[in-house]
Amino acid sequence: MNKYGYLKVAACIPSLNVADCDFNTTHIIDNIRKAADRGIRIIAFPELSITSYTCGDLFLHPTLLQQSEASLGKIADATMDIPIIAIVGLPVMVGNAIYNCAAVVAQGEIVGLVPKCYTPNYSEFAEDRWFASGRNIESEYIDNFANRGAFFGRDQLFELNGIRFGVEICEDVWTPSPPSTQQALSGAKVIFNLSASPEIIGKHDTLRHIVSQHSMRTHTAYVYVSSGFGESSADVVFAGNSFIAEDGSMLAIGKRFEIGERLIVADVDVEALQNSRIRSNTYTSDYPTPDYVINKIEMELTPSKTLDRKIDATPFVPSSERDKNKRCEEIFSIQTLGLAKRLVHTKCKSTVIGISGGLDSTLALLVTVNAYDKLGLDRKGIIGITMPGFGTTDRTYNNALTLMEELGITSREISIVAACRQHFTDIGLPDGDRSVTYENAQARERTQILMDVANMEGGLVIGTGDMSELALGWATYNGDHMSMYGVNASVPKTIIRHLVGWYADNFAEGKAKEALYDVVNTPVSPELLPTDENGQISQKTEDLVGPYELHDFFLYNFVRMGFSPAKILFLADQAFEGKYEHATILYWMRTFFRRFFAQQFKRSAMPDGPKVGTISLTARADWRMPSDASAALWIKECEELE
Repeated sequence: MNKYGYLKVAACIPSLNVADCDFNTTHIIDNIRKAADRGIRIIAFPELSITSYTCGDLFLHPTLLQQSEASLGKIADATMDIPIIAIVGLPVMVGNAIYNCAAVVAQGEIVGLVPKCYTPNYSEFAEDRWFASGRNIESEYIDNFANRGAFFGRDQLFELNGIRFGVEICEDVWTPSPPSTQQALSGAKVIFNLSASPEIIGKHDTLRHIVSQHSMRTHTAYVYVSSGFGESSADVVFAGNSFIAEDGSMLAIGKRFEIGERLIVADVDVEALQNSRIRSNTYTSDYPTPDYVINKIEMELTPSKTLDRKIDATPFVPSSERDKNKRCEEIFSIQTLGLAKRLVHTKCKSTVIGISGGLDSTLALLVTVNAYDKLGLDRKGIIGITMPGFGTTDRTYNNALTLMEELGITSREISIVAACRQHFTDIGLPDGDRSVTYENAQARERTQILMDVANMEGGLVIGTGDMSELALGWATYNGDHMSMYGVNASVPKTIIRHLVGWYADNFAEGKAKEALYDVVNTPVSPELLPTDENGQISQKTEDLVGPYELHDFFLYNFVRMGFSPAKILFLADQAFEGKYEHATILYWMRTFFRRFFAQQFKRSAMPDGPKVGTISLTARADWRMPSDASAALWIKECEELE
């Protein structure tokens, strides 16, 4: 495991011949050595990989049993001087019964033999014809097995330098209570499943779902490897399914129906799994679990040179268009339903929204329109107010007017220029002052207008600010920070642009569609400073607080994953390689932590709003941090990074 908590694991489907232990062992050993050269720490092979799964009644012959035992000894010998753990399958005779086992070998030793608990009785492979169930076998030490000794029993777990892992075999994971559930509750963070699952139509998708869901329920990394080409095709075909999942996410999927050998590799994040368990009551509950024999393996491991894992630069935005559209639809529906409930509950006659022509207010407007349509309300009850000020550009102003007109809401225009100038005179703000007072006075004037109009109309002020702004405190306290229901409060900035574009693609027409596309392409700006000499936006938010894609990356990995600044920087360097320099990422990460802690007081007083994803910053539920918490520890670590 490297210093950031990653463990490199692999699932290998080797070349094999049915009942040819020498051939199979040669290829297993060759793959173990190649894996060790690549920095893989644990490699798993399919069920009964030493003999092959499809030996049938040959499993009852001493010749095959003796040869498979000797082959396991050779595999163990091959691990003598290389830093790797191998998990292979073979039949093992204990007493008068034969068991379908997974053998864990390392450093020249057979660390443990784990029997399959649930032996299926399918028409094509009636395993109970050959193998006894290991469900009730408690661990015992077997002398002189493969010229060594080994623990044999289902109640075994293994530890590599403190990282606990478990092993189960094929059918075990299909049962109502898989052995791996108990293993996970007893501390196993990685589960290996050695399988031999024949292919039928639709089974691949089912397997993928089972592996993914089981890893999520148990907060584990789950490594699944099944037999492939080389097994007997007398009655069925083995396509070679292989998966590596982590806490519900699929890290690697192997190709099926291949002739040659296959290897899938992934660095699983043991630290992230631990953090998930800390946040879950499941792992603090008093579940009855077996007393496991813990087989400890200590190895001197050099850090891996590469990270076999895709680091998502936009964790809030799915990579595929299909998934992105689905995500947008779900977010929009959650926002709509939340607002609809608030409208029904308050019995408000109208809603009031400040329409700037920017992304956030546009999304809030679209959500409100959709809520009105769902409730069968007249869109004229939506009062959109555009409030041009010193920095308003023709581009955003015209987009605001177009959207209000095309969407059929009530449109009003109230300039804030005269009111702000009077206010500046009243408080003694000098002419030419462009301080934060100059900017915030405009935001508060706009909020006052919205609140007062809402009072006049018996209405509800709809908040437009998003979660990324709340994380940075990029909102004027009691200005745009305040509303009566904030529909965007847990929507990150990086997906809002996609949401508006998705709505334009699927629901808008004519001038409304054109305006929405232009909103998507407009730079993010509060427009609180005067325009440039060409009447264009002079104040771009991302020039001031940093790129939102970086801040959303920091937010996700700090709040959701619980990572340290050092690990976040390590991940960001890989995720944004070629786009941002290391120094640039570090600079904006320091800004993120400084602002995130300093601006908690705004989040502590934020209005109601619906949670849409895995993160919400409301102090009433998801994120509970004192407003005067010190950022010293995180800032210090940032300052020590180079």
